[in-house]
Amino acid sequence: MAAVPRGLISRINQFLSIRSITPSSSESLPHCSFFLLRRFSSDTGSVDGGGSDIIGAPTRIIEAKQGEMSSSSRRTGIIAVKCGMTALWDKWGARVPISILWVDDNIVSQVKTVEKEGIFALQIGCGQKKPKHLSKAVVGHFRAQGVPLKRKLREFPVTEDALLPVGTSLGVRHFVPGQYVDVTGITRGKGFQGCMKRHGFSGMPGSHGASLSHRSGGSTGQRDAPGKVFKGKKMAGRMGADQRTVKNVWVYKIDPARNLMWVRGQVPGAEGNFVFIKDAWCKKPDISKLPFPTYLAPEDEDPSELEPLVADLGEVDPFMLAE
Repeated sequence: MAAVPRGLISRINQFLSIRSITPSSSESLPHCSFFLLRRFSSDTGSVDGGGSDIIGAPTRIIEAKQGEMSSSSRRTGIIAVKCGMTALWDKWGARVPISILWVDDNIVSQVKTVEKEGIFALQIGCGQKKPKHLSKAVVGHFRAQGVPLKRKLREFPVTEDALLPVGTSLGVRHFVPGQYVDVTGITRGKGFQGCMKRHGFSGMPGSHGASLSHRSGGSTGQRDAPGKVFKGKKMAGRMGADQRTVKNVWVYKIDPARNLMWVRGQVPGAEGNFVFIKDAWCKKPDISKLPFPTYLAPEDEDPSELEPLVADLGEVDPFMLAE
């Protein structure tokens, strides 16, 4: 059975609930097809047909204001560009491998709610792109939302209290230094590789009878029964170019002036690839330190004058022996 869209289910439930509150079941609702087709329109309100007023779902008002984050709240993520890797030395002299991520002009390009799409989510856009490089359908989507054209789109599920209005800007201060994040991206493509590199096989013996089969995968099946190679057998094939998530990545430093983020360790993807960053699921951050639903800059703030923020490393030197 094919999957039914959640938005269609919500519209059918709304249509049935409105029909159940009508005074007479024998009367037919005027313009009943309006409720089934309204999922394709952004207009809400009342419909007057034949002297009857049918009130649709109320318009949800979303404001960009600071709130209190609860333990069940779920913030949106952001889109960044991987710039490469380097190494830094912290104040104690420890070498920290660093991946540099650039948050390139993230804004909210669409808001999805339960009343219309059946889910609370925010669509985030990153970068810039010319109209000639986009299809007419995508250009129409951006113009309908009233936002500039974006190079990359990504949808992040959120809770109802973490919704943001369309056009809200998201910067690197959405995260705080010292917290953990999950980074998702497309790994580097390696092409067609053998089983030793692709799956870590030890290979065949280097001598003593192994003739021209030093890096082969060995036997792949049995005899006449079952007479086939089972699905999922580890063999040579295409390697890389898969979506992977690196969990619990530590945020070392952020630079609000340049929208740069320094995280410890590696993240998937090559230089110039997009990565998607959100709050860590396992090592959850301290909700009292996170801006919720995001960091809203004051009107008189000049981003070019902001200094980089570094994670707190404590006051105890890890290289000193305990007394």
